[in-house]
Amino acid sequence: MCNREQLYSQTWDNALLTVVHLIEQEKVAYTLIGESALVVQGICPDPPCGKIEVSVQWDAFARIREVFTAYMPEATVKRKRTASFTFTIDAVQIEIICHFGTVIRTDPDRICVLLGDQKIFVKSPDVYLRRFSPAHRFYKATKKYLCKLQNSDSGLNRQAWNEEAYQAWIGRFGTPEEAAARIRRDPEGRLLRLIPYFDAKRIKGKKVMNLLGSHGEKALALTLLGAEVTVADISQENATYARRTAEALGVTIQYVVSDVLRLPEQIRRPVYDIVLMEFGVLHYFVDLAPLAQLVYDLLKPGGRLILQEFHPISTKLVTTRGKRQIVFGNYFDKSFREREVAYGKHLPSDDQVTLRNKVTLREWTLGETVTAFASTGLRVERLDEAPNTKISDIGLPKTFTLLCSKNVE
Repeated sequence: MCNREQLYSQTWDNALLTVVHLIEQEKVAYTLIGESALVVQGICPDPPCGKIEVSVQWDAFARIREVFTAYMPEATVKRKRTASFTFTIDAVQIEIICHFGTVIRTDPDRICVLLGDQKIFVKSPDVYLRRFSPAHRFYKATKKYLCKLQNSDSGLNRQAWNEEAYQAWIGRFGTPEEAAARIRRDPEGRLLRLIPYFDAKRIKGKKVMNLLGSHGEKALALTLLGAEVTVADISQENATYARRTAEALGVTIQYVVSDVLRLPEQIRRPVYDIVLMEFGVLHYFVDLAPLAQLVYDLLKPGGRLILQEFHPISTKLVTTRGKRQIVFGNYFDKSFREREVAYGKHLPSDDQVTLRNKVTLREWTLGETVTAFASTGLRVERLDEAPNTKISDIGLPKTFTLLCSKNVE
C-alpha cells in the first residue's frame, strides 16, 4: 500500500508529465526550473515541492496559455522581463513562465534527464551552484548530490581501470623492462611538452604529486631527473605496471592506490612543490571544485599546479572526417556520458570486445576549468593553447596547459 508521501509523489509526477506532454504537442521548447528541476534530477528528496515551474519559449507564451485554458489559469502576470500564469492539476500548482528575448533551445544550462521513460528538459545543477550561496539549501543539496554521483562514478571507474589495464600497457609500451629502457634513454623526451614548465635543470629535489598518474611514465621520468615523486591513482593495475617499471629502472616511487578525492590524511598535506595532472583526467570529475581544492591543499606556499589537458574544442566540438572539419557537438554540453575505457584500444582485438566495464565522464569547457582552480585562491600564471599537428586539423587547438601557483603566506 502506498503511503501519503508516495501518493503525492505520483500525483506530482503525473501532473508534470501532463504539462510536458501538452507543451511538446505544440513543439514549443521548455525547461523545468526552480526546485522542480532539482526534484526531477533526484537532487532534492521526495516528496517533491508543491509547485512545478516551467519556463517556455517567450514568443510561444500566448499559444501555451491557450493550451491550458481547460485548467482555468489565473490571469497573466507581466513584469519587466517575464510573464507568467498559474493553474492546478490534481492540487499541484503549475507556473508557466517566459523570459522575454531569450532562446530556450540554445541555453547552455539546459540538459535532458529521464523521468521513467519520458525525457524532461531541466536546468543543470551548475545553475544552483552559481546562483545560490553555500548556505542555501539548494546549494547544499546540489553539492551533496554531486558528491554522491562522484562516489558512484569512482566505483564504476575503479572497476573499469582494474579490468585489463596492465595488459593494455604492455600492448602500448611493452613489458615494464622495455618501458624502463625507453625512459632511461631519454627521460626528458618522455616528458614531451611538459619540460618548459618543469625546468629540468631545477627539478632535482622537488617534491611532485602526480594525480591520476596512470602507468607512471611521467613520474618515472621525473624521478630519473632527481625529483621525489608520489603518484595517486585509482587503479591497482596501473600501480603494478608503474612499480615494476620503477624496479627495472632501479628507482623508487611512492604509488598510492586511492580515489584521489579520498587520499589518506598523511598524503593530503601541503608539502608538494608541484602537482602534475596530464591528459584525460578532468573528465572523471562531475564537480571540479573538490579537485581544485585538493590541489590547493597539496601545494606548499609557492608551489605550482601544472595541468596539461586535451583542449575542449577538440574533445567537445570538432571532428575531422577525411579532409573536412565538422562541428559535431555542443561545446557547452554539461551532460554525463558513458564511454569505453581509454586503454581498451591498446588491447588485442578479442580483448577489446570482452571489456565489461565502461567509464562515466563529463567534459569541461576551458572557462569552467580555469575558474575552478582560480576560485580556490590559486593564481593563474599562464594558459597556453597548443595547435593540432595534423595537416587536416590545421588551425584547431589540440591541448592546453594551465599553470597556477599558490601564494606564499
